[in-house]
Amino acid sequence: MFVKALRVGLGQLIIFIDFITRPGKKQRPAAAQAQVETAAKDLTLYQFHACPFCVKTRRTLRRLNVPVTLRDAKNNEQDRQTLLEQGGKIKVPCLRIEENGQTTWMYESKVIIDYLDKRFAAA
Repeated sequence: MFVKALRVGLGQLIIFIDFITRPGKKQRPAAAQAQVETAAKDLTLYQFHACPFCVKTRRTLRRLNVPVTLRDAKNNEQDRQTLLEQGGKIKVPCLRIEENGQTTWMYESKVIIDYLDKRFAAA
């Protein structure tokens, strides 16, 4: 019971710190931002709201101004089941990438952040 309360408290602290230190969004010309938004339609992030690695990944998405669909794999049973059945495991963060008729499930925040930086930082 104590451990759960501690985890919940730490999770809320992580969310609060993220909120007050949130990075600004990258500014792009309207046409470039429209291209980013079109490319982002093929991305979905499966995450837990208070997971520090998920927060780190969401901060990168905000910094790069990439509007990705977020799925709550902790509180939404359907999203959790999709992550398990199609991704292979319940591990977050996980970025689902739909490209050229192929679906890739990318795990590990560092790998996801590197992918996002390479794909969207120059855009």
